[in-house]
Amino acid sequence: MHSIMQSSSRFTRSAGLVFILLPCLLMAQTPPQRFVTKFRPIADSLSAVYGIPTSVILGISMLESGSGTSRNARMLNNFFGIVGKNNLRRTHSITSRYKQYATEIESFVDFCRLISRKRFYPSLKGNKSIQQWVRSIAAAGYSEAPVVWQQRVMSTIRKNRL
Repeated sequence: MHSIMQSSSRFTRSAGLVFILLPCLLMAQTPPQRFVTKFRPIADSLSAVYGIPTSVILGISMLESGSGTSRNARMLNNFFGIVGKNNLRRTHSITSRYKQYATEIESFVDFCRLISRKRFYPSLKGNKSIQQWVRSIAAAGYSEAPVVWQQRVMSTIRKNRL
C-alpha cells in the first residue's frame, strides 16, 4: 500500500509538472506552426486552382511575412512582399512601398495571379517539383537577391516540413 501511495505521489508530482509545463509548451508553439495551421487550407485551395504547390505558396509567404508577424503582414495583409499602393501614410503616417490588401486571402490570391502571369507558369503548372518552382520564381525577378532568396525559401520549406 505504501509503495502505491509513493507511486501515486510521484505520478501526482509528475502530472502537476506536466500541467505547469504544458502551457509553456503550447506558448512555445512557434509562429511558423500557427501560420501553417491557419493558412494551409487557403494554400491547398489555391494550389488546386493554380497548380502551384502548396509548399511553395506557404514557404514564400512564411519567408516574406515572417510567418505572419511582419509589419506588412499585420498592417497591410501582405504576406508576399508584393509592391503596390496602400493607405498607411493617411491612416498611420507611415510610408511603405508594399501593397495593402483588404483581407489575408486577397494577398494569397494576388500572389497566385501574379505567378500565373509569368512566362514560366504554363510549363510548370501542375508540376510538383518545389525546387523548379522556387528556382523559376527567383529567376523571374521575384526577389532582389534571387540566389539567397531561393536558398531561404527552400530552407523554410524543409525546416517546416511543408
